Amino acid sequence: MKIIIINGPNLNLLGKREPEIYGAHSFDDYFKVLQNKFSAIDISYFQSNIEGEIIDKLHEVGFTYDGVILNAAAYTHTSVGIGDAVKATETPVVEVHISNVHAREEFRHQSFIAANAKGVIVGFGLKSYDLAIESFL
Repeated sequence: MKIIIINGPNLNLLGKREPEIYGAHSFDDYFKVLQNKFSAIDISYFQSNIEGEIIDKLHEVGFTYDGVILNAAAYTHTSVGIGDAVKATETPVVEVHISNVHAREEFRHQSFIAANAKGVIVGFGLKSYDLAIESFL
C-alpha cells in the first residue's frame, strides 16, 4: 500500500507555531513515528506553502497511489483549485486537520475539499494522521 501525506502552508512550522493549538512536535519528528507505527505501508510526505505545488502533487500521485492524506491548512477554506484537483483525481483523499476547525473562527468552517474527500478527520492533534492512515487499511 502506498500513501502520501500532503501538508499545506505553515505546517512546516509545527512545534514552533501556536503550540497551544498545534502541539509542540514538528511534523518531521511525527512522520518518523508514523513510519515506525505503520512500517508495512509505504508512506511518503510532501509539504508546500504554495497552492500550485500542492495541486501539482495531487495530479502526480492522484492516479497511482492508494491514498492521499491532505491537510491543506488555510487553503482548505480558500482554494477552489485544490478542491477541483481532489475531484479530478482517482486516488481517495482523506482531509485532515490537527485542530477542531469547527471550534475556531467562522471562516474555518468552510471546506472546498470535503465534498470530494473519502472522509474528514478534525481535532485529534497529530493523531488525526494515524486515524487517516487507519481509514485506508
